This record gives sequence, C-alpha cells and structure tokens, in this order.
Amino acid sequence: MSDAFFAELAIPEPDINLGVGSGSHAEQTARVMLAFEPWLLANRCDAVVVVGDINSTLACSLVAAKLGVPVAHVEAGLRSFDRSMPEETNRVLTDAVSTWLLTPSPDADENLNREGIAPARIYRVGNVMVDTLLAHLDRAMESDVLQRLGVVGEYGLVTLHRPALVDEPDRFGPVLEALSSIGRSLQLLFPAHPRTRAALEALDIRGEGSIQIVEPESYLGFLKLQAAARLVLTDSGGVQEETTVLGVPCLTLRENTERPITVLEGTNQLVGLDPDRIISHAEQALVAARAPRRPTLWDGHAAERIVQVLTDKRVPELSARPTPLGLTQ
Repeated sequence: MSDAFFAELAIPEPDINLGVGSGSHAEQTARVMLAFEPWLLANRCDAVVVVGDINSTLACSLVAAKLGVPVAHVEAGLRSFDRSMPEETNRVLTDAVSTWLLTPSPDADENLNREGIAPARIYRVGNVMVDTLLAHLDRAMESDVLQRLGVVGEYGLVTLHRPALVDEPDRFGPVLEALSSIGRSLQLLFPAHPRTRAALEALDIRGEGSIQIVEPESYLGFLKLQAAARLVLTDSGGVQEETTVLGVPCLTLRENTERPITVLEGTNQLVGLDPDRIISHAEQALVAARAPRRPTLWDGHAAERIVQVLTDKRVPELSARPTPLGLTQ
C-alpha cells in the first residue's frame, strides 16, 4: 500500500528503499538492521529521524544509537502499558536510545518523566498525523468513495486489524455479533485488509446483511469515510486521533490505548471487547455524541516545530538524567 500513499499524497520517491517485506517481528527487525547499518556507515548523517512504533522504528534507532548517530523519535512517549503488544516494546526501547523525544501530547511528556528521561530531551511538538489530515482534508472531501460504495444515508465505519483480536475467534466472534446488532439500526461499512477478511470468512461473515465488507480504501477515500461517518468503531491508534480532529464519535474496541488524550479531550471512548458494552456505548454515542475538542498543538504545524528542534545546534546528552527529588545540583 505504500506506493499508493506516495502517489496520492505526492510524496517524493525515497532515495533508498530497504526492501524488507513481511515476516515475524524478529525477522523484520533483524532484516531492517542488516540493511540499514551498511547504508548508514556509508552515508553518515547528523541525525536519524524515526516515526511511530513499528519494527523499522526500533531497528533503525538501534543501528543509529550503536553507531553514535543521534536519534529523533517522532510520536515519542506514547504508552498503552500493555507489554503484550509488540508496539509497546518498540516504543519503550526506541525512546530509551533516542536523543530527541518529540511528543504529541502532555500525557506522553508525563510518561517519559516517570521513566527518568531528562527534560532537556523532551519536546512537545504536536501530532504530525494531524498535519497530514489537515493538509489533505479538502481533497479528501471531494472523493467519490460514498457513491462508489453505494452508500445512502447515515452509516458507521468499522476498522479492525490487530492480531490480538482478529486472529482470536473467541474474541472476534462476539465482537462481530455486537457489530451485527448495531448494524440493524445503522448500516456499517467495514474496509477489511486481506488478513482481517480471511478471519471474517473463517467466521462465515462475508459482507451480507448488516455489515458491508469492502476493499481497503486509499488515504483520501478513507479520510472521507471517517469524516462523513455517524460513528466509528476501531482498534487503530491512528483512527482514534483522526476522529478526534474530525469531531466524529469513536469507540475503541480495546482494553487500553496509547493515545489517552483522545479520550480525555477528544471524541474517543475506550469500550473494550464486551459485546453488551459495545452495543450500549454505540447506542449512547448515536444519541448524544461528545462535543469535539482538539488537543493543544494538534494544529497542522507539528512538522515545523520538529524542524525547529532539529536545526537547533544544541544536542542534549543522552546520559543526562533529572535531578532526584529533594536534591539540588
């Protein structure tokens, strides 16, 4: 899908593509490290910038840190406090070796402070995903996706992809029953990637009746689907953020979230996987949705603030630690 994003958003082609495909977490991490290290040795950089919490984020951070190249982590400090999630391991380890920790929200700053990260390394810059959303929202609203899908009237949007849910029939089955119940009063669109579609078919859910399973959409098409939805049900961190900015009611079908700011200040509600709870919160959201409230610095200028940090000649010491409470230097 990356080719589609590059084309649709007019992103310049990368100079180097490491060409690492799918595999286990260990395989992906190792392959990225093996491919990135020789490139970085041959092309010494002033800094390596990594984004998010995927395997390549951690892999490139480790390579750079071991070679003495400063690392800047965009979306630093996010925590779900669920170590069973591979992304949580990636977040914690990447932050530990990063020089600049570029955070999107106050809770991320607080997490890093609790972990003993020196305040001089923490910079709250806002949310770069919001930059992308706001820059392309007008184009997205011109999409013909609703006409192509034959959508008439109000609808809910479903996006579920996490292996801990879709790969577990005992969990996924009851969630789908809850969605079917909601779908009897509000049509549901479910863009499903191949992995999720296979799990749906294994449970004999083929897009008939109250849930309409459709192919994955482009970024602009999916943004239009979110913006026009009456309700979004998801397990995606990015969708929690996007619906908050769009002011669309969002129910997160997880027991935890690394983006609690979307619950505190946005339209997101953390509802877990209990079917009755999902149905109840959906009914409530359709009657009285939360008033939209966008977090501070989610204004479309996060990238500019990141550039300001990285062009500052000061490089904080990685070994620096805060002064212990009650002591003075």
